Amino acid sequence: MTSPDLTFILGGARSGKSAFAERIAAESGLPVTYVATARIDENDSEFAARVALHRERRPAHWALVEAPLDLGRALRELDREGHVVLIDCLTLWLANLLFPADGTTPDGPPLQAFSAFDAALSHVKGKVIVVSNEIGLGVVPMGSVTRLYVDELGRLNQRVAAASAHVTMMVAGLPLMLKG
Repeated sequence: MTSPDLTFILGGARSGKSAFAERIAAESGLPVTYVATARIDENDSEFAARVALHRERRPAHWALVEAPLDLGRALRELDREGHVVLIDCLTLWLANLLFPADGTTPDGPPLQAFSAFDAALSHVKGKVIVVSNEIGLGVVPMGSVTRLYVDELGRLNQRVAAASAHVTMMVAGLPLMLKG
């Protein structure tokens, strides 16, 4: 089922996808809740700087919810008519699920988390914008763990795109409308 006000924006690293999503949210004129999926490692100063840039760019009046693992629950709790939920991004959410902070390795894809997120997307009431990376345009990765990640993100992106009324691919800061 396609959700009427679900927008999916994907692209490569530094393609402009987050800024584009933020612009759509701001132009809606509705209250916005930004759902951040990043898990910040205090030993990774470069990534912390990336997150800081995102924080600085967002309007101060937007609400922020951090949901590194239970994205389905976060969306169910935040979604309502007359409101925007901007989720940035599925790429980091999947990394958090497949590579837990405690260093354990899951047996396979976290199907329960995917199912909960799919269910939340299928009942969207307000405006929801989802951001993800498109990483499947290159060669098949050599390592099994990297292949699992690329394959699962590709499947996740396909499910979200199918459920979305609008899908945009960002390339070099330019939006390419794929659907809607």
